[in-house]
Amino acid sequence: MTIELGGIHHLTAVTAEAKQNLAFYTKTLGMRLIKKTVNQDDTTAYHLFYGDGVASPGADLTFFDFPAAREQRGNHTVGRTGLRVDSEDSLVWWKAHLQEHGVGTSAIKERNGQLSLDFEDFEGQRFRMVIDSANKVVPWAKSPVPAERQIIGLGPITLSVPRLDRTEKVLTEVMNMRKVREYAMTSHTPETHVYEMGPGGPGAELHVAVDPTLPPARPGAGGVHHVAFRTPDQDGLRQWIERVGRAGLRNSGEVERFYFTSLYFREPNGILFEIATDVPGFAADEPMETLGESLALPPFLEGRRASIEAGLKPLV
Repeated sequence: MTIELGGIHHLTAVTAEAKQNLAFYTKTLGMRLIKKTVNQDDTTAYHLFYGDGVASPGADLTFFDFPAAREQRGNHTVGRTGLRVDSEDSLVWWKAHLQEHGVGTSAIKERNGQLSLDFEDFEGQRFRMVIDSANKVVPWAKSPVPAERQIIGLGPITLSVPRLDRTEKVLTEVMNMRKVREYAMTSHTPETHVYEMGPGGPGAELHVAVDPTLPPARPGAGGVHHVAFRTPDQDGLRQWIERVGRAGLRNSGEVERFYFTSLYFREPNGILFEIATDVPGFAADEPMETLGESLALPPFLEGRRASIEAGLKPLV
């Protein structure tokens, strides 16, 4: 039986301003802080997770807090992150809302055959709001954004690469994605190739923009660290570990993150991919009602809580 990915699991980006990041994503974008924890590989840095009202897989936008200069844009990275809302009316609402909060936006116009809205956060993190009428908002009751206007989840995710061939081979032959179409929005924009996973739709699409004229990106604040894809459980993850290993791709093997279990590897253009389990989820160590309200540490870091807390900057 062919194994398939279930769509986007989460995307992890970089901020150099954790306090401002928290304010923007919870107050301006109205997302719920579903987990306040640390980077498990560098416990001096926060790892902040934002999501929907019940911390659904596929709705997680996360940030490492690194003291980094701004990203220099280019290839070999994620170029833009999709955020899904439910209707054209919601796009209109978001355009006005963002502008009221001093966030510049594009016009609402057709891109890739559907209406969308582009904007950036205060560090230049690039987003595109798209319509996903097939799924419903799972609202956060304490959000400043009205329930019907809240963000459904992530997707599609757009990679920026100088050449397609080797990346496409991994996407289709190793990761079992299906190539469904191509588009270029104007004669001056790169050709973009669209691949879908599992159920399809914007929450299960990966777009690959090909432009050999761009320089390599230099990582930094406002850039993306990695993108993660969904698999249901550890059994599914182990099948992916075996499949990625058979393909000759160097990988991490199974990595326990407590809230999910992961596999990491780089596709041929150097972009870091993760495959992560949907279980056990973010309520594994704190009640759903109070997610994100205090610093959460997985059991293997709990014994270091005092020293970890001493090394973190206040968020409020």
